[in-house]
Amino acid sequence: MKTSRYAPPDKIMDLLLDAVCVVDMQGRFVFVSAASERIFGYAPEEMIGRPMIDFVFDEDRARTLQAVDEIVVGHSQPHFENRYVRKDGQIVHIMWSARWSEADQVRVGVARDITERKRADAMQAALHAVSQAAHAAEDLVALFQRIHQIIGGLLPAASFFVALYDENKDALSFPYFVDEYGQPAPAPQSLDSAAMSAEVIRTGQVLLLAPHADERLSGQARPDVGRDSLNWLGVPLCAKKGVIGALVVQSHRAEAQYTHQDIELLQFVSTQTTLAIERKQMEIWLQHIARHDPLTDLPNRELFHDRLKTALLWSERNQTALALLYLDLDRFKQVNDTLGHPIGDLLLQEVARRLRQCVRDSDTVGRVGGDEFLVLLNGITLPEQALSVAEKIRVALDQPYDLAGQLVHSSPSIGVALYPEHSKDYKQLIRYADEAMYDAKKTGGNRFQITSRPSILTTRKSQSSA
Repeated sequence: MKTSRYAPPDKIMDLLLDAVCVVDMQGRFVFVSAASERIFGYAPEEMIGRPMIDFVFDEDRARTLQAVDEIVVGHSQPHFENRYVRKDGQIVHIMWSARWSEADQVRVGVARDITERKRADAMQAALHAVSQAAHAAEDLVALFQRIHQIIGGLLPAASFFVALYDENKDALSFPYFVDEYGQPAPAPQSLDSAAMSAEVIRTGQVLLLAPHADERLSGQARPDVGRDSLNWLGVPLCAKKGVIGALVVQSHRAEAQYTHQDIELLQFVSTQTTLAIERKQMEIWLQHIARHDPLTDLPNRELFHDRLKTALLWSERNQTALALLYLDLDRFKQVNDTLGHPIGDLLLQEVARRLRQCVRDSDTVGRVGGDEFLVLLNGITLPEQALSVAEKIRVALDQPYDLAGQLVHSSPSIGVALYPEHSKDYKQLIRYADEAMYDAKKTGGNRFQITSRPSILTTRKSQSSA
């Protein structure tokens, strides 16, 4: 049986899902099939006569022209990939199968839209990258830096920041903030502020602001800092306990418009980021509680000793002095016995708070057991400075305490030892300050006492004179 030949009608090419494009020697389109409008957003008549390179994404133009040169000399390109800019401004990924027709002096190419495949690949790569970053990053800032790099490979992210919300403190902070114009991070603020990131966290909804976006700001919401952005996209970081923050990308450039596809992508990354943040915060919390007193949140004995040893090394290197205060609460056992341990715990927490207020940020207050506290005063130039702080602490702790409706009185006994005057060894300094504290308690308490140990500096001078 003889098979008859089939002559396809002129329009059969327009039925193809891929676009057929023909480009002349001058690099201008001379033919595009109907599928080009679905892929590129332009009707065929809008492309014919225009240079092909005008439609190519800026960053891909150089290698696209290089591929053109290879095609013209006879090297076909069956799987060449580049990016085009659609009429609506979106970026599409194209895989070309192209060759040169010597007889017609034109390039003939078939364009396949692989944007969705690229997006799926990018999302899968982002999943692995964020997971790796969560395990490799030493802290949250390092984690956010890596996430910024990952997001920057997916969409325009020259300006990117992370906003985190601490519900217990009602504090919205910006631990990672990069702005392409160098704007500094906003100051911490409450969640009811007018910042747009606060709006995302309050509502738990994506907020997209772009010239043609449907979303609108509610109330008086405004940019988090600096100038208004032409394009702003924020997605919530949703954890089991609620919204813990927001990931935000923004652009001041009209050509970098965020789309609903970018929302999907950023939401995907935000899910993985939330898990990474929670895991990293858990690690930080476990490290913190291992070295802090659970009742007062002050450094515990181990951490205080480490800081004291570090301070001694620094003081020796820089020829400076420091002071160590050892204090114990008078009549603390009586408070526990008569009012109960819950009131005693409240007393210890209030004592810790007052101690923090009496010293500088560079000093350290630690709870080393029961009702005993240590205070490290760095950079003391005169012994009188340490005694002045000891008196300040005595006065502060001698004030009445209102604890759950109970008026409690408790005063401190304080022992003082100095470096390098009394010792250069941290254990001896602690022992001398402890002995001085007991001397103060034996003489009635509610006072401070400098150690009775002789000054090693005076002793050495005497020995030198002899």
